[in-house]
Amino acid sequence: MMTEILIEATIETFYMVFFGGLFAILVGTPIGIVLYLTQKGGLSENIPGYRILDVLVNVCRSIPYVILMILLIPVTRAVIGTSIGSTAMIFSLAASAAPFFARLVETSLNEVDAGIVEAAKAMGSTNAQIIWKVLLPEALPSLIQAITTTLINLIGYTAMAGALGGGGLGAVAQRYGYYRRQEDLLWGAVIVIIVIVQLIQLVGTSAARSINKK
Repeated sequence: MMTEILIEATIETFYMVFFGGLFAILVGTPIGIVLYLTQKGGLSENIPGYRILDVLVNVCRSIPYVILMILLIPVTRAVIGTSIGSTAMIFSLAASAAPFFARLVETSLNEVDAGIVEAAKAMGSTNAQIIWKVLLPEALPSLIQAITTTLINLIGYTAMAGALGGGGLGAVAQRYGYYRRQEDLLWGAVIVIIVIVQLIQLVGTSAARSINKK
């Protein structure tokens, strides 16, 4: 019984983290690239545009996940059809993680040696070519670490989502550990979360180091 509950909750957690992370990356990556391009001294410098986007990203990042999840309930109902369950939580998870990941993308791109970018410009490369053939490949190890950090943060978010009807290991900890005082399930959920975090960190760090060596 305990094993079945934990397995089902773990699958739900992976489901929320995977799709929440996927949508966060798909949305956050272009935002991070635009921040890099439009900053002072950027390839397409646009200070007013950068400042507006910078403020929006900071505002979104400043809202705690639990509050954002509550604020997005009407939008989630309109988009998903319900505000309860693992699928419904993916929307708020992505909305919370996307600006965070966008900032990490901007930071990763800024870490690329400016000399490499200047050399590409001198060779007549367009901005699109510099982004796809220079910046992203050079920043890939750092971007993988950014993805790793984002996924680990999402695991923490799913635990909070579970306490508000999102399912997953957080829901198990609340439903069985808190309300029913079943400490075996509570600690089981905690241990599984720790293992998942360690695995994601291990895979992410190994992948980043491997690419960095190449």
